Amino acid sequence: MIPRGLCSAKWHLDRIYLRTLGSLTGSGYSLMVLNKAKYGPMWVTHAGPQTHVNLASAPLLEQVMRQEGKYPVRNDMELWKEHRDQQGLAYGPFTTEGHHWYQLRHALNQRMLKPSEAALYTDALNEVVDDFMAHLSQLLAESPSGNQVSDMAHQFYYFALEAICYILFEKRIGCLERPIPQDTVAFVRSVGLMFQNSVYVTFLPKWTRPLLPFWKRYLDGWNTIFSFGKKLIDQKLKEIETQLQTKGPDEVEISGYLHFLLTRGQLSTREAMGSLPELLLAGVDTTSNTMTWALYHLSKNPEIQAALHKEVVGVVPPGQVPQQKDFAHMPLLKAVLKETLRLYPVVPINSRVITEKEIEVNGFLFPKNTQFVFCHYVVSRDPDIFPEPESFQPYRWLRKSQLAAPGVHHAFGSVPFGYGVRACLGRRIAELEMQLLLSRLIQQYQVVLAPETGEVKSLARIVLVPNKKAQSFQATARVSDGKGEKVAAGPGDRRNPAHFL
Repeated sequence: MIPRGLCSAKWHLDRIYLRTLGSLTGSGYSLMVLNKAKYGPMWVTHAGPQTHVNLASAPLLEQVMRQEGKYPVRNDMELWKEHRDQQGLAYGPFTTEGHHWYQLRHALNQRMLKPSEAALYTDALNEVVDDFMAHLSQLLAESPSGNQVSDMAHQFYYFALEAICYILFEKRIGCLERPIPQDTVAFVRSVGLMFQNSVYVTFLPKWTRPLLPFWKRYLDGWNTIFSFGKKLIDQKLKEIETQLQTKGPDEVEISGYLHFLLTRGQLSTREAMGSLPELLLAGVDTTSNTMTWALYHLSKNPEIQAALHKEVVGVVPPGQVPQQKDFAHMPLLKAVLKETLRLYPVVPINSRVITEKEIEVNGFLFPKNTQFVFCHYVVSRDPDIFPEPESFQPYRWLRKSQLAAPGVHHAFGSVPFGYGVRACLGRRIAELEMQLLLSRLIQQYQVVLAPETGEVKSLARIVLVPNKKAQSFQATARVSDGKGEKVAAGPGDRRNPAHFL
């Protein structure tokens, strides 16, 4: 039972359905901002039989997160579980709970969680970055005008999918090839289908499922996702079996992540089938969306982009390839990504249920199984922690910088990868992937926002994405005259302004 004294926000469900089904944009999170202004940093909402305690300040998030216990529960994955149950699939790291989740997560942490382990994938990721840069150059050259790339966000999505598949499955799936394999195209479409229809099936009552197309589309999206993952896992199993037959168990080389999990007994085949597709989804959206937003804001802030370019080429001169060790000397690069994730946390709200004990939050005692909603979108825009919260200010993350507006630092003000035992499993991989790609892009191109793009806002598709599929950028290749680098805009040698759309 929720303690008395907490403010309760009234939910007009008919209006919420219409607003959500019409277009769930950033306005849903604006409503949270309004609720915080009206009720304070903690308020209760009711949706049918469910009661949610909303937390919209960094200290309150910290209080709950530090009391999560050994088996913190996410209670917002019921739709995912429903699909797994319907298809007889094993739960993965996002859907499993309790002791089984703890065991599964412990297995999946291997070769993934520590920075030193993530660094092992630098060469593989740079291989994908190399191909992406060549792919980008080819797209520019082949465009009708000779200087355009259609839908840069889409290109980032294909890059992220290629990279995470190479890490998880140790296989290139052709996202940067010509033509892209049909099953890869189908997978990309299915991810969008699943996420887009998640918005509808989350809010619509179950009795509407036979009458409306959203539930079937949602299931079809998931089925294609798991079919794609199963094919890659089956290929890896066949490869391992062939090695065992030809070399014997003592001579089989442990080549990568999935190979390690399967051959060391860390993961059963059934668990792999349930877990890897979930990890795949998480990896793609984090990288692609963050890169799109980062490029957007660097385009709108040329002085920051110029400073970032100076930092990058000061550590990795033109013609050289960045390595993991180089980023210790690129604080502004890291700050740009941190600031991007502050403004656009990939998952803008999160849920947690503490099942082991009652807990005290802000002077109120809550019983076991209370569902808390973490309002990350609101917290990361708290002006007390982040002055001028709507503005893009990477320097706020550099403590010695004179360019940052003063604020009250709080470790839980922006936690885009979560906290504690249930924090993002692939955080280190995602950070390295984005650092490698962004440093290479800024090393080779100067990017300017094209006038026709206009203002871009966030759109909730469960995760937070740009509301315009085609963001238009102008990019000028950076070239060197042998005496020092400059930006050229003359004819030839890829020097004409290039438009990233």
